[in-house]
Formats: sequence, structure tokens, C-alpha cells
Amino acid sequence: MPSGPREITTHFRPIPLDVPDGMKPNEFFNSAENLNDLIYNNGLLQNPEGLLLYRKAIGHSNLFDASIIYNTSQSVLDPLGRPVRRTQVPKSVKNVWNRMNQILFDYMLECYPDPEKHLVLAGEASLDATWPLTSPGVPSIRMLHNHFIVFDKEELRAAPLADAANPNLTDGGQHSLFQANMRDLYRAFFAGLDLSILQPCQSGSCRIALTGYPQGLPSWEIQGGETALRDPRFWKEYDTLLKGFIDFYRSFFSQVSTRNAPLPNDLNFPQLVEDKLQFNNDFLKTAKMVRDRCIKDAKYANAIRWQPAFKQLIYRNDAGNLIVTISQNSIGNAITELLGVVVKRIPDAEAYARAEPALIEKLLTVRQRLIEADLGEGIATPSWAAV
Repeated sequence: MPSGPREITTHFRPIPLDVPDGMKPNEFFNSAENLNDLIYNNGLLQNPEGLLLYRKAIGHSNLFDASIIYNTSQSVLDPLGRPVRRTQVPKSVKNVWNRMNQILFDYMLECYPDPEKHLVLAGEASLDATWPLTSPGVPSIRMLHNHFIVFDKEELRAAPLADAANPNLTDGGQHSLFQANMRDLYRAFFAGLDLSILQPCQSGSCRIALTGYPQGLPSWEIQGGETALRDPRFWKEYDTLLKGFIDFYRSFFSQVSTRNAPLPNDLNFPQLVEDKLQFNNDFLKTAKMVRDRCIKDAKYANAIRWQPAFKQLIYRNDAGNLIVTISQNSIGNAITELLGVVVKRIPDAEAYARAEPALIEKLLTVRQRLIEADLGEGIATPSWAAV
């Protein structure tokens, strides 16, 4: 069987929401009105910290698919002012969020223990505040949110190969600026971070054989597997990776924007940036290449995400090990496409109804575990009770 990205079909029930005249759908989806619909029709659990667990109405997988969103729609009305990455979340909120992540991931591994049968992943995406809401690739809900997804590998094997030129398959040497031009430097920079639970993967060991993804991205094995997810140290290291990525990204695009720019303010690791990047010829040569193209190519310049934008994943590889990877997301890709899974969503209420009972049963079971761990209260919807 050839290895390559797969395109699967996922059915959903059409959402009876009317987008007001003059608004584009993803503008409306960022509104408080739409978030209310998400809560009352698909909400599973919420807590005083503002974290909302909900069923994905238009999801990636009908086997298991849920999200946690940091719902600031009522308290921060400016969509560009809402937290969009872990580093912008108050510590008290993040502590609760990490515990919710751990319980959900643990439940997915319990329900789907065989890595040969199921692809299990959890991940989050960040947005760039300079990226227009109406541009392609911008998630429809512009707030920090996680995805918890399981795919049936038998379904993936039966699915047709996706178009390898799909611009959303933006990892590794295909489209990534960092990987293509500064691969060794990028990895050396990450090697300067203080990590113990997260250890760099051996070449090729993180890849899903069926899809061949992720391609070329720096990846780390979680020493201790699922047990490590209960250790606060793991979540600190998970944040450390993100902080390092943000420093690299900001430092690079500041040089793209302004020749010989000073170090950005408020770096997480200023000494590491100064030692590894400020005088590195590959780093500055690549910045010049991008800057020169921006000056000459308006379309290319408009596509640049000037502030950090990324996808960060925890997933299980073919050997059953838990892996963390992070993308350099200068173009834009869905969370699943980092692992080579392209989802084609088709409205079909009858097909969705056949899968819905088993999906809801699992979502309500994991909700109960969160309630028992004092991580929130259940939400009643037309489809399920609050308890």
C-alpha cells in the first residue's frame, strides 16, 4: 500500500444558522451570537475559568471529535484582542485546561488502545492578529481552542490519496520556510531549551507510515508516555517548546520586516536568540530572501503571517509512543493535515445520525470524568441532559 496523505469524507448535520446579510460566514462564527448557539446546541461542559467543552458540529471525525475553547466571546468583544495561544492564558486557567487535556487524552487512549487500528491526536492552533478574518486558512472561531480527534486507520487505508500539492499540507520541506532553508539551525535552537521529559525523536520514528506525515518537523517523544501527561513538568515543557518557537518566529520575521532589526522586546529566551540567531548567516540570508520577495511580490507579502502562527500536537505514533510536534505555519493548515489527513466535509444528516449515538455516548462519558474531577458542570442541550 502506497504511503501518502489521505482524504477522508466526514458527514455532518447541516447547522440551521442564518448568517446576516453582508457578513461572511467566518466573520459571523466569531460573534457572541454564534458562540451562544455552540453552547446551547453542542455544549457539553463549562467552568468558571471560561473553558467550554463542546461537540464539533462540523467535525473532523465522527468516531471521536471534541474541542475545548477558551470562551472569551462575552468578555473580549474585539476578535483580535482574544487570547489565541497558550502563553496568553492566565496561569489559573491554564492549570485547569492542562488537567482537562490530560483526562481527555487519557480517555481516548483507553477507548482506542491499539496504534495499528486508530490514530489518536490532540492539538491546538494559534492565529496571527495581522491575518484578516476573511482570509483563507483562518479558523472560523478566533479564540484559543483544542481539538481531540480519533481516526479509524482502516478508513484511512481505504481512503484515496490526497493531492500532495494541496497548500494546506504545510509541513516539512514542502512549504515550510524554516525547514527548507534553516533546518539545522532550527533544530539547534530547540536543542538549547531546557527539556527532560521531551526528548528529540530519532529520524523517521515519529512518522505515521500510512500517510508519511509529519514530514521534516522537529518532534519529541514524551518519556513516560501517558503517565507523563499527569506530571506538571510535562506541561511546562510543552509550553517551553511553544515559547521557543515564538522567539524564533518573532526574531525571524522582525528581520524580514526591517533589515538589521534589534532583538524583539519581551523574548522568552533572549540569550538563546542572541547566541544562536542574531549573527547566524543562514538566518539573516533567509530573512533577506523573504524581504526582497515581499518588496517585489504583493501577493506573497500579503500571505505572510507576521506574528507567530502554529499548530502544536500530541499524537500517538505507529509504535504506540506519544509524540509532540509543532509546525511553522506561515501558510495555514488544518490540525489533522499535520499528520497527512485531509478531511472533506459533506452535509448528510442521515449518515451523521448513524454515527451520532456512539459518538455522544463517549463524549458524555468523558464529560462525567471531568465533572468528577471538579473541572466543570454539565450543559443541557436538546440532545442531552446536564448530568
